[in-house]
Amino acid sequence: MAISFSERQAAKKAARAKADSAASSARRTIEIEQIGLAALSAALNDGLAEPFARAVETIAVTTAEHESGAPNGRVVVSGVGKSGHIARKIAATFASTGTPAFFVHPAEASHGDLGMVTRGDVILAVSWSGETVELRALIEFSRRFGNKLIAMTAAPESSLARQADVALLLPKVAEACPHGLAPTTSTLLQLALGDALAIALLESKGFTAERFRDYHPGGRLGASLHFVRDIMHREPAIPLVSPATPMSQAILTISEKGVGCVGVVDDAGRLVGVVTDGDLRRKMSPRLLELKASEVMTAAPKTVPPDTLVGEALAIMNLDQRPFTVLFVVEDDRPVGIVHMHDLLRIGVA
Repeated sequence: MAISFSERQAAKKAARAKADSAASSARRTIEIEQIGLAALSAALNDGLAEPFARAVETIAVTTAEHESGAPNGRVVVSGVGKSGHIARKIAATFASTGTPAFFVHPAEASHGDLGMVTRGDVILAVSWSGETVELRALIEFSRRFGNKLIAMTAAPESSLARQADVALLLPKVAEACPHGLAPTTSTLLQLALGDALAIALLESKGFTAERFRDYHPGGRLGASLHFVRDIMHREPAIPLVSPATPMSQAILTISEKGVGCVGVVDDAGRLVGVVTDGDLRRKMSPRLLELKASEVMTAAPKTVPPDTLVGEALAIMNLDQRPFTVLFVVEDDRPVGIVHMHDLLRIGVA
């Protein structure tokens, strides 16, 4: 049975209304959570600043490395329910940014997993109410064996906050859930404060991109943290000619080296320009082969030093309105290598 025009219009109107309602709900959620994040930022300008600094110092001292390179202790992060999921993420972020950390489920802790905690560890307990029953075993363990205890909670008078050596008090905010039940804004604040701790520790330790690569060898992220020197082509694969080289010879060099361009170097060996396929098209004429490389080249091409991260090199290649596929690697303005987009594809970055 055919659908009439009025029925189609009514269906479209109903679909638009449904989409508008969903988008309106999404905006309300985000706006409520933005208010929560603003309250957390304001707290860090006020009473939260001092305990936050003490928490960073406590964790930094605990996880400082011996001369052997091994840490003194680790951060044991724990929580239940949605706070537990956030605690897992905080532990993972700590571990990946140079602060040894792991998650312990508080219920499992009271059934033997407390054996994973050593006397030199610091415990970070995450609980919005501060009265999570399952955390009791960890709290008592920390008091018995002298482990530093950092609480992340919104309840200053809670059992957790009172027992803690450092209490990170989150502002009390409205949940995005219309019933005020589902943890939404509250878990976002826990996550944000956990990230803030991790980054403050990263910065205080001078944690470098090279160290970050050590912890992220896999996947696209690991590939992007390689250095250009690890993948660049070196002599004799670098295509180079002098400024006075006839284009007839320069084109032969482009074809011979097979990277789609040729670098132009002066008498001192400094890179002064590059001739690409695009330059050839722009200069195409009956007398192209009679021109010199200096008359066709693009002067002052973009280059990178060998210790540039591969991800940064890819970003440079994509900066221009016309992205380019080849990048010369230079030291003291002299070419020492060349990187092609195919090299980035090969290691899984591009």
